[in-house]
Amino acid sequence: MNLKSLFLQHVGQTSMTPLMLEVAHAEGMYITETSGKKYLDLISGFSVSSLGHRHPRVVEAIKTQADLYLHTTVYGEHVQSPQVKYASKLAAILDNGLDAIYYVNSGAEAIEVAIKLGRKATHRSEIISCANAYHGSTTGAEALRSDYDFSRNFMPSLPGVRHIQFNSEADLSKITNKTACVILEPVQAEAGVISPQNNYLQKLRKRCDETGTLLFLDEIQTGFGRTGHLFAHQKYNVLPDAIMIAKGMGGGMPVGAVVASRHLLKVFADNPMLGHINTFGGHPVCIAAALANLEVLIEEKNIIGEVMHKSEYLTSRLKHDIISEVRADGLLMAVELTRPEYLMPVIKAAVQRGALIDFYLFNDRSFRLSPPLIISNYQMEEAVNILLDACTDVHA
Repeated sequence: MNLKSLFLQHVGQTSMTPLMLEVAHAEGMYITETSGKKYLDLISGFSVSSLGHRHPRVVEAIKTQADLYLHTTVYGEHVQSPQVKYASKLAAILDNGLDAIYYVNSGAEAIEVAIKLGRKATHRSEIISCANAYHGSTTGAEALRSDYDFSRNFMPSLPGVRHIQFNSEADLSKITNKTACVILEPVQAEAGVISPQNNYLQKLRKRCDETGTLLFLDEIQTGFGRTGHLFAHQKYNVLPDAIMIAKGMGGGMPVGAVVASRHLLKVFADNPMLGHINTFGGHPVCIAAALANLEVLIEEKNIIGEVMHKSEYLTSRLKHDIISEVRADGLLMAVELTRPEYLMPVIKAAVQRGALIDFYLFNDRSFRLSPPLIISNYQMEEAVNILLDACTDVHA
C-alpha cells in the first residue's frame, strides 16, 4: 500500500475529504509534494509559520537545544534556560504588567488554563465568550463555541458559559458581578476577520473593571505580528488581564502559553497547590524554537513593519467579479465571494493551480488568507494571479 492509502487506513481523520497533499519538503513560502509539485502556502499552517517554513534561526535553535537536553521532568519543577530566557524577554518587550508566563502545549490548552484561572482567581463560575468564535476543540474550549448544531453532538458541555455578540455595546450589560472572565479574540478570525469597531475593546475593558471581571484575550491567531503589531491588544490599545498565545509562537513547533501578571498566575500554586500541571508544557526544544522566532520578529523590524503595506497591496489587487469584499486586519484576511457556492470550488481551483488557501468556520462566503509574514512582492503577485485565475475558472 502507498503512503496515502496507509494514511487513510491508520491515521485518525477529521473530515471525509482530506486534502491528501503528500508533503516531501517545506521551505520558506513553499510546500513541495512528493510528486515535485510546489504550493505557495497562503495560510501558514493556519497562522503558525509566520516566518515561513524552516526558518534557519529556528532550525538552528532546535538543533542546538536537542544536543543539550530534551524533556527532564514535569513543567514547573526544573529551571530550564529556554523557558527562563523566553519569559524574561517577552516580559521586557510587553512592559505592561503581563510579566509571567504559564507554558502549555497548544492554543486549546491555553484556553483551558484561562478558564480555570478565571474561576479560581474570582471565585465565580460564569464565563462569557462571543458568538461565532473558535477557541479550540478540547472540552472546555469547545464549550465557548456558540454554534449548537456542532456542539450538540458532544453534550453535555461545560456549564456556566454565556455568549455575547462581538462589537455589540448593548451586549456588554450581560457582563455582571457573577462573571468570572470574558474570553474573546481581539479580532474575530473564524467569523471571517471581524475587527473591533467604535472602541469596542476599550468599552469591554471598562465594563469588566466595573464588574470585577477578568478580561482574557485569545491572541492565538492574532499574535506574533499577524495584525501588524506583535500583538493585537497593542494595536487596539487595550490592556487585558491575560493573553493566550500559540500558533505563531513556536516557529512551527507545538507550544502555547498564558501570559499574565505574576500575582494572577500564582493562584495555581496554592489552595490547592498544583492547581494546573502538565507534563510537556514548555518543552525545552519547543521554547528554544519560540525564542528564536521571537528574536527574529523583534530584531528584523521590517517583518512586522511591512505587514500593513503587504495587506493593503493584496487587498487592492484582489478585484474580481465574484469577489464582493476583502476584510483584512494585517495579514489575517478574508476574501468574501458573491455567492457561497463559489467558495469550495475556488479553494479547489487555487490548490490545483498551486496555492494553498482554506475556508473559515463561521463564514460560508469567504476564503482564508494568512500567508507567512515574509511573503515577498514577487510572491504576492504570484498569489494574486493564482487567486484571480481560480476565481475566473469558477465564474466561467
